[in-house]
Amino acid sequence: MHSHSDTAPRASRRTSLILGVLVGIIGIGVVIGAAMTWPTNLSTLGSEQLVPDGASWVVADVVSADLQTGEIVADITIGGEQTRVMVEPSGVPGTQIESGDSIRVLEFPDGSLSFSDFDRTQPMLLLLSVYVVAVLLVARWRGAGALLGLAVAFGIVVFYTVPSLLEGNIPVVVGLVTGAGALCALLYIAHGPNARTTTAYLGTIAGLSVTAVVGVWAVSAAKIPGVPGEAELSLLYVNGNVQLRGLALSGLILAGLGILNDVTVTQASAVWELRSARPDLPRYQVFKRAMRIGRDHIASTVYTFAFAYVGASLPLIMVVLLFDTGAETAITSSEIAGEVVRTLVGSIGLVLAVPLTTAIGALVVGPHAVREPADHDNGARRETASPAAEPV
Repeated sequence: MHSHSDTAPRASRRTSLILGVLVGIIGIGVVIGAAMTWPTNLSTLGSEQLVPDGASWVVADVVSADLQTGEIVADITIGGEQTRVMVEPSGVPGTQIESGDSIRVLEFPDGSLSFSDFDRTQPMLLLLSVYVVAVLLVARWRGAGALLGLAVAFGIVVFYTVPSLLEGNIPVVVGLVTGAGALCALLYIAHGPNARTTTAYLGTIAGLSVTAVVGVWAVSAAKIPGVPGEAELSLLYVNGNVQLRGLALSGLILAGLGILNDVTVTQASAVWELRSARPDLPRYQVFKRAMRIGRDHIASTVYTFAFAYVGASLPLIMVVLLFDTGAETAITSSEIAGEVVRTLVGSIGLVLAVPLTTAIGALVVGPHAVREPADHDNGARRETASPAAEPV
């Protein structure tokens, strides 16, 4: 007969100690890497002037817009009073400005106004609010932990990763330190410090390491980024310390963190649930059954990687395919090759992270990881012998 227990599997003291030592080794590596690449000056953030001297940004509400000339009539608030003004058109074809739109306008010292962009503050804040409420309602305290971990992770990117790369530090080290640090915050704040979380963390670090190793070769062999794009040229213009190839490598390492983390957490949870449902199964059978779940997850996340790129870069793909070049030339062009390489390298790391995480989990929670509750007759805690595993 099948054995079942409602008690969550627990790693043994020895196993927990080994997991702690492994996480400690990773932590020491992260600290050493961070010390090597820590930015010496955060003043580079926000140091470049974007608008001319004396100019400033103002928000205006569009009253009317002439589709033929592009001239815009808008209301702005100056000194507490609303004033109707003329705004110079953007000059960019295809910009559709309508009455009621909120726009961001650049006001020059001579009083002239020029359209810059749409003001998206309110709709984006609304979307953020809906997202936070949905996460908290569905995931509750775990969702709150995930949001807090996400905030910490973005803080690492803003205050460590970006300034460190701007100073020309070793990109692969910066990427790995960022990934390991951000994952530590995301996982342990959202899921708590336990053996299951540590299993997912170790599996993610393994996948991240594979991504870094393959990425170093792929970026060099495929000459990524190749011909610099507008963003790369702007970086070179304002800061000559940036290594474009290294920047591509760091981006490649960080691009798949979210999906990689998702897969490893799911696999760790699958192993724990299987062990809880079948304490009698040997480790190999737990690994084998959890991998069935993992294969389905791999298939779906590979699609996610590919379509995330297609959706984000659809206009670029359309432009490249519009011209009379062959499919091979289009796919290997500088505009698309970087994303293709990023997708392939990230997918390789993801695919290998699944069996690695599953194997770690199966080793951590063996047949004796599920303990029966205390014996109410004598108050003593005892561990029942596991029945022999049935043929599968």
